[in-house]
Amino acid sequence: MEDSGLQKQKQREFDLAWVGELSSARSAASPGVARFSVDRLQIQLESKQTVYNVDLPAVQLFRLGPVQSFCMVEGSDAGKQFRNEEESETFHCVLQQWKKEFNVQGGNLPNGTNVITSKSKFDEKIEPSSAKMYFHYYGQLLHQQNMLQDYVRTGTYYAAVIENRADFFGRVVVDVGAGSGILSLFAAQAGAKHVYAVEASEMAEYARKLIAGNPILGQRITVIKGKVEDVELPEKADILISEPMGTLLVNERMLESYVIARDRFLTPNGKMFPTVGRIHMAPFSDEYLFVEIANKALFWQQQNYYGVNLTPLHGTAFQGYFSQPVVDAFDPRLLIAPPMFHVIDFTKIKEEELYEIDIPLRFISNVGARVHGLACWFDVLFNGSTVRRWLTTAPGSPITHWYQLRCVLSQPIYVMAGQEITGRLHLIAHNAQSYTIYLTLSAKMWGPGAEQGGILQTSSCKLDLKEPYYRMSQPQAYPLSQDQQSQPLLQTQDVHIQSQDLDETEIIQQPSPKSCAQVDSLMHNA
Repeated sequence: MEDSGLQKQKQREFDLAWVGELSSARSAASPGVARFSVDRLQIQLESKQTVYNVDLPAVQLFRLGPVQSFCMVEGSDAGKQFRNEEESETFHCVLQQWKKEFNVQGGNLPNGTNVITSKSKFDEKIEPSSAKMYFHYYGQLLHQQNMLQDYVRTGTYYAAVIENRADFFGRVVVDVGAGSGILSLFAAQAGAKHVYAVEASEMAEYARKLIAGNPILGQRITVIKGKVEDVELPEKADILISEPMGTLLVNERMLESYVIARDRFLTPNGKMFPTVGRIHMAPFSDEYLFVEIANKALFWQQQNYYGVNLTPLHGTAFQGYFSQPVVDAFDPRLLIAPPMFHVIDFTKIKEEELYEIDIPLRFISNVGARVHGLACWFDVLFNGSTVRRWLTTAPGSPITHWYQLRCVLSQPIYVMAGQEITGRLHLIAHNAQSYTIYLTLSAKMWGPGAEQGGILQTSSCKLDLKEPYYRMSQPQAYPLSQDQQSQPLLQTQDVHIQSQDLDETEIIQQPSPKSCAQVDSLMHNA
């Protein structure tokens, strides 16, 4: 008996669930058959009408999903869908084999991906169990609803798109990680010529339903089920739109997929919505939070727990609780120094530069306090031609589903008003679609003779961004210390620091119209 793989390679005919023009409604399509003969590919409708009868070298084939493909020959085009994923895979294998037999150089497709691909770039970086859970999570409507009901998030995206119709009108748009398809529908509302909504999870099927239920907009939207690292598109994009931000901006590592989509699909002068991201950081003092975390480990101090001494594990449990970043909404008055920020320009950064992010820290304390750690949040800029709009997750701003994040030190450090705090925030990506965080904060000598002094105190911690402590209580009203009572809310303070993503030393500021102009200047001068 012949090997089943050889049998598949000799297969000449494939039944198609439907054949039709990509831009036409699905109702206009009809079943058909794809047939190989000598050095030609023929596609016929059920009515025996021949749609294609072309030389194999002339065939350009794009995979739009597990069962959908798109053929383009000399300006004409047709979409086709196989009955199942196995038949789709077999067809592409057979096409490759026929081309090889006739010495046709047909393996390389536009956008740089082969018809038959080895392990994708995404699969090489991410462990299968993490990817499975990730796509399962985002394949559920309840989680999409949670994001849609974040009105700060959804409303800002809507405003950024609609206020910048000039960037979308008559343009080809790619929605990276489309989810429910809401951003694709926004782009269509703004007059996009065509939108390709790329979604790897089962949410792609829900997106198709939602888009089909909005036919006036949906006729200009094509949902493509697959990863942006793997799928092929029939044309380049004028603009990318996506919501790739995770906790601390970088969690889930979707920014890398956003950058890969830029390199694969975006025209040289194309736009990206969002355009720039910033990670903001400031030291904080929160005795309540510190005690709350430390007290979790008290359970392991029991010496007679049903006759068992638990104390040997107390130290490990204590460090374990402090290895969890805290995700919650906190009172901005807990910050003891003006924040600084680190810029990530999505239009220029290389994918590999997101594997490791190293941020030097320098602050000047406004008050005397115990420093319990580093508070972080992010914002992103939609740099439209008409309106430039920011989406912020800052403390004191309307709460989003991202909240804010705090890295808590197991050993706080003490500072005086006016004292310098230095350190380092080092993020290293891992294959569970997140980052390991290494934080160090140090307090230098302060006062007379400080120029001869070195570091007084240093405290470090290691945290896993994948395993946060979700502390979803509302911000508490904290009593103010005497030092703080004489201080207004923290204002922007100029602190010079060299940031890895910037070409030259910049002045660190809190989000403001002035800082918007600063980022704009950076983008034009880079």
